[in-house]
Parts: sequence; C-alpha cells; structure tokens
Amino acid sequence: MNKSNYDKRPGVNISAAERDCALGWHEILEDLKPHAGARRIAIECFHGVQLEPLRRELVSALSPELVLVSADAMLPAETIEAKFAAMLGDDPVFGRLNWATLEEYFDAAKIADAQRVAAEAKGRVVAIGVGASILLPDWDLLIYVDVARWEIQQRQRRGEAPSLGLDNAAESAAQLYKRAFFLDWRAADAKKHELFKKVDFWIDGNIPEQPVMVSGETMRSALAAVSRQPFELVPYFDAGPWGGQWMRKQFNLPDGPPNYAWCFNCVPEENSLILRFGTREFELPSLTLVHEYPEALLGADIYKRFGAEFPIRFDFLDTIGGGNLSLQVHPLRAYIREQFGMEYTQDESYYMLDAAPGAEVYLGLREGIDREALAADLRAAQAGGADFPAEKYVNEWPAKKHDHFLIPAGTIHCSGKDGMVLEISATPYIFTFKLWDWGRMGMDGRPRPIHIEHGLKNIQWDRTTEWVKENLINEDRPIASGEGWREESTGLHSLEFIETRRHWFTVPVQHNTEGNLHVLSLVEGDAAIVESPTNAFRPFTVHYAEAFVVPAAVGAYTIRPAAPASKPLATILAYVRKES
Repeated sequence: MNKSNYDKRPGVNISAAERDCALGWHEILEDLKPHAGARRIAIECFHGVQLEPLRRELVSALSPELVLVSADAMLPAETIEAKFAAMLGDDPVFGRLNWATLEEYFDAAKIADAQRVAAEAKGRVVAIGVGASILLPDWDLLIYVDVARWEIQQRQRRGEAPSLGLDNAAESAAQLYKRAFFLDWRAADAKKHELFKKVDFWIDGNIPEQPVMVSGETMRSALAAVSRQPFELVPYFDAGPWGGQWMRKQFNLPDGPPNYAWCFNCVPEENSLILRFGTREFELPSLTLVHEYPEALLGADIYKRFGAEFPIRFDFLDTIGGGNLSLQVHPLRAYIREQFGMEYTQDESYYMLDAAPGAEVYLGLREGIDREALAADLRAAQAGGADFPAEKYVNEWPAKKHDHFLIPAGTIHCSGKDGMVLEISATPYIFTFKLWDWGRMGMDGRPRPIHIEHGLKNIQWDRTTEWVKENLINEDRPIASGEGWREESTGLHSLEFIETRRHWFTVPVQHNTEGNLHVLSLVEGDAAIVESPTNAFRPFTVHYAEAFVVPAAVGAYTIRPAAPASKPLATILAYVRKES
C-alpha cells in the first residue's frame, strides 16, 4: 500500500495578498486603529473560545472605561441546568434537538443593569464573551471570535471548555460534547447567523496566541465565493476501540494514538473550512457557510426540503488491523422525529475503499430467526452474561474493495474487522443505537453506551438474507459510457434519499450539478483535476481518498486524470434524489 498525497489541511485560495488578513495581535491592533473612535465595542464569542488571551491582548489595548463580561449576566448555573434538563434528558449520548436562544441563558435583570451602567459610562465600553452583543446591543464596533468544532472538542478533553453558563469543565468529554451538540452550539450558531451581516471584524480563535483577523466584508465575500466553487473541508482523525491502521499508513498520520478509527472528512456540522490569503490561513466552522449561503451551496430544491442543513455525509471507518464496529441500527424517520425532534434519519451505506482478505460486513438478519431470542440474548450479554452470538442472528457478507453495501435506517449492521469503509450517509447528527459492542471498553476504559431498547423498536425484522442480497449489496447498474469512461449507479436503496454514481475514466468526464449539491471522493487513482469548462473557477486538484464538495451553483464541471492514465481512475458521487 503506497502512501497517498492526501491533503490534511486543504484550503480555498481567496487572495494572494497576505495583508488581506491580519496575523497576530500586533497586526490586528493596527487594523483596528481606524476605529479608534468606537465607544461601544462588542466582542461576541462562540462557545469554547478562550477569553483570557482576548482580555490580555485585545481588551487591554482598547483601554476601556468599563468592561462587561457576558458570563456575569447569565442565570445561575443551577437555573440553567434546570431550564434545559428536559431537553437534554439523562441519556449519556442522546438529547432532543432544540433551538434555544442565547437570550434564554441570561438574567433579564442583570442585562438591564449592564445596559444601564454602559449607558452611564462616559468613556469606552467593551463587552466580551458569548452573548456580548446582548449586553451591548447598541455597539459601534462588532468583533466576532470563532473556533472550529474539532478544536472545541480537544479543549473539552483537556478540561478547558466548560458548558455554557456552567462550571463543569471537569466533567467527561462525552457529557460536555453532548450538551454542546444538542444545546450550546445550537444557541451560539443562531446568534452567529443573526449577527453575520453586521460583523465588522472576524477573528479566528483556534490558536489563541496567534489569532487571525479579517474584515466582516472580506469574510462575507469569501464565503460567497466558496459557495460557487469546488472545495474540501479540513478532515480530522480520531482513535476508537475498534480502530485500525490503514489510515495511519496511507495518510502518513502521527504515531501517537494507538489507532485511527474515524476520519470526518466531509461533515460540515463537524469539519472546518480554511480560507487562504497568500500563505496565511483563516479557519472557521464550515457550518457557517451552510447557514449563510445555503441556496448557492445546496440548491433551491434541497434548501426548501432540508433548510440550511447539509444532508450528505462522507466519513471513514478504519478496521484494518482493528476490530468489528459495534453492532447497531439507526432510527426510522418517524421514531427520530418523535423521540429526538429530527426530520430525517441516518440512512447510510458502506463503500469499501479497501479490504484485507477475509473482510466482512454484518448486514441484515438471517432467515427465520427468533426475534424474542435475539432480544433476550442482547439483554443477557449487556447484563454481563455470555457474549451475544451475532453470527447466529446477523448475516456476514464477504467484502472486497469497491463493494457497496446499502444500509437504510432500521437495518441491523456493522463493518467487521479488516475493512476500510467510506461511509456515505445522510447527516442527522449522532443517532446510532448500539446493540452490542463485543464486550469491550471505550477508549476511556469505561463501557460504551448501549441502546438495546431503542434499537429493538427500530429493527426491521423482514430485512433478512434474501431481501438483503437482492436489495442492499452491490446494486451496480450501467448508466452511460463512452470511449475512455463509464458511469454506473451503485445505490442507494429506494428507501434512502441519496443516489450514488461511480465513474471510471481515463479521459475527462463531463458532470453537471443541475442545481443539486454534489459530494464526491476519488476512490481509485492518485490524483484528478476538477475544472470549469467556462473558467468559472480555478482548476482544483483532488488526491486519492479525498472528499470534495461541488456546490449546486457550479453547474457544469469536468473531472480528468491529473496525469496520463494507463488504468482507470474512479470517483464516487453522491447527491440527493429529487422528490417524486
């Protein structure tokens, strides 16, 4: 297996002029000098931003008469916890998706007091923190400080990012993530969207001691441009109890973690986006692009159907040299709506990017199984009894490179060991019901959460061997061909809203979004070039296994081998089927 040129820090070239952004506190303060007359300055922050460097370097340099810290005006921690307890529930993984506002975290009387004191101040007033714009709604200058989701997760693991309004940084990373995912980030995202067109300056707070700043106008024009050209998101890699070694070798990843189980490489809810100004980088959550330019990115039909949500997800699951994933099932659409407030569910598929000899995928139930016995064996195993005999109840299918296994919600499944999966799925956040985890512990040495009762309510008992064989494995259908290329459909199943097409080619292949979001990955070959037939965007190079987005607004584009090809390259393309 040869190492690829997989780009672990892809970015979008916005400008060749490095000084279109400010790097470091010295340049940031220089760029703020023309606003020396601003008397009311709000420094609005996303949840997880480190405030101390901002206070030390930015607030002190502004020499304010009065500093308002947003956390001081929040409700007491116990009140916040009680207020949102029903939304979060007591499950260690799941909450109910909700859209609480930042204002709901604050004490109205404390806000009124802060605004009164600010009005009485004769000199400069600075408000800082999550919700700073609430304390100082009549700002003269609005600065927004942002941070990537993955960086927040690292801070949670290090005990540096407590939940919003709480002093709970010592809680488990899983609990901090759950609360952020279902509550805090939703509220902060809504406030960011409300302020987006009003922000004067945007600061990248991912490296607190070396921030990067662009003007609000530069940010808005940059994201508008990104929404109309192909681009990649910044992938991140994480270890897991079943993780393998394929990605470490293939992508030249660091030796520190024991394995690499996951790679989120095209999940805008989680990944970030890098804007490049010469050699300088500005990193922000890619979800901001989705929220602010949804129609150009997604297309009018998808935007109308899903709202400002990115419905397609690409990620990697590596079990080569590792173990089986947890045996699991995803909720049916009616169930996820009723239980968790989501309008669609995680229909998915496993595209085998690679597979070692003997690799298998567990998919669907065996014929004639006793569902009561299955349920009893799952419960007994979870209670510490004998291991669950998965092979007694679940089909084991041989898996080889380029096989495609389709997994509509309600289908019991998991990847076995020695597979390298490109998971192509819908993006309904984190709703996976684990049924059996092979008796192992999580990376923290604790049992992983299991959701047998949720799972049993969603298993489709008629998806048995023959039905699975006929409907869910390698649905390859020829679509079109020409000299040097061919197109085939590999799924997904008609129960799922995503369609996938694979193109094999040694010559340029014509594509057209036709107003529909496209997400692709190069699944065979070293590198390919994505081009516009009308020079609407600069040629874009993708390498083996990289995922990339082609916004709906792009329209026509071509993909060709980066070098003369003696063997066909291949891309896998996913898009949302039009509603009939």
